[in-house]
Order: sequence, then structure tokens, then C-alpha cells
Amino acid sequence: MMKIWVDADACPVAVKDIISRAAHRKSVETVFVANKVLPLMLSPFISFVQVDAEPDAADKYIGENALVGDLVITQDIPLAHILVPKNIVVLSPRGLVFTPDNIGERISMRNLMQDLRDSGETTGGPKPFGDKERREFASSFDRALTKLTITKQ
Repeated sequence: MMKIWVDADACPVAVKDIISRAAHRKSVETVFVANKVLPLMLSPFISFVQVDAEPDAADKYIGENALVGDLVITQDIPLAHILVPKNIVVLSPRGLVFTPDNIGERISMRNLMQDLRDSGETTGGPKPFGDKERREFASSFDRALTKLTITKQ
């Protein structure tokens, strides 16, 4: 059976809510992974794994446990870069689907921006998460979930 894996450390609450409601409604096993305890919907389909507080512990756990046919929600591009070649569907909390066609460019851009931040040349972060981003995630998530559910039947 397909699983949904959520890199939940920095995942917006609105995205966690969308995932939880869909998992419960569609009876899809969903695992939230974080380094701190999270308040989650009570459902037999939703579970939580707490990992160590070390950097990238949630990413490592998901990378080791996600399988072909699973859906992973993460904003961590290096994790997506590991999962996409394994034919695991990866979606960002803003609705971007990471694919073999775009992951190389995304990891290059991420590395460039990291280098710029490390050298102090740029500041700031992503745009605030709002209704537009929530809608884009919900739409992409529904498409991916529907496609994977049909494929698994």
C-alpha cells in the first residue's frame, strides 16, 4: 500500500491539515516525521515518528523508508534529489512536484543560494505562506494522491 511521508519539521500547519484530512478520508497510511512532538489529528491512518534533533534526521529517516509508489511532502531539495531518481513522488508544501526534469536545476539553484547566503551576499527567505500557496499545494497534492491511488489499484 502507498504511504504518505511528511517531512514535518518546517511544514506549514495548513499543509499538515490538508494532508491529515485527506489521509483520513481516503484511508491512506500517513507518517509525519519530525524532531519534536506534533499535534496531529487522531486517525488510525496517521502516525508520528520522532527523530533525533540532529540536522537532517527527518530527511534521513524518510530517505531510508520511503518506497516506490509513496508520496513524500518536503521542502528539502537535497531529500527530493535523493528520492526522485528512486521513482518516489515528491511534492513541496507550495505544490511544486519535483521530477527528473526539474530536480537537477532545483538542486543547482539551492546550492547557489546556499553559497550566496554563506558568503553574506543575500538575505531573506521564501515568500510568506498564504492562501495562494495553500491552494496550490492542495491542488497538486490531490492530483498526486489520485494518480498514485489509481496506480496502486
